[in-house]
Amino acid sequence: QVQLVESGGDLVQPGGSLRLSCAASGNIFIINTMGWYRQAPGKERDLVATITNTGYTKYADSVKGRFTISRANAENTVYLQMNSLKPEDTAVYYCFRTQGVMDYWGKGTLVTVSS
Repeated sequence: QVQLVESGGDLVQPGGSLRLSCAASGNIFIINTMGWYRQAPGKERDLVATITNTGYTKYADSVKGRFTISRANAENTVYLQMNSLKPEDTAVYYCFRTQGVMDYWGKGTLVTVSS
C-alpha cells in the first residue's frame, strides 16, 4: 500500500500563486509516475499534470505555461507550482501515484481562486 498526503490548498486571488505538495509513503517503487488531477464542482475529474521518476512531464493544455510540476525523488514528493491562477482553476486537486499495476490517490486539497 501507498499513502499520499497533499497540502497547500488555499484561497487565492486571481493572478496569484500557490504551491501544492504531495508526499508518498509506504511500499514505494522506484519506477513510478506521480501527478495531479482536479475536480471542479459539478464536473468530472480532469488530468492537470504528470511527471515520471525520470522527470518526463505532461500538462493539460489549460495549464501549460502557468503550472509547473516537479518532484523530489529522495523524498517521494511531487509539487505543483501554480501561477497566474484563474477562477476556473478552482477545484479539489488530487495527487496520484501509479506504480506497477496500481493507482493510488490522495484525499484532495481545495484550491479556491476568487476575489
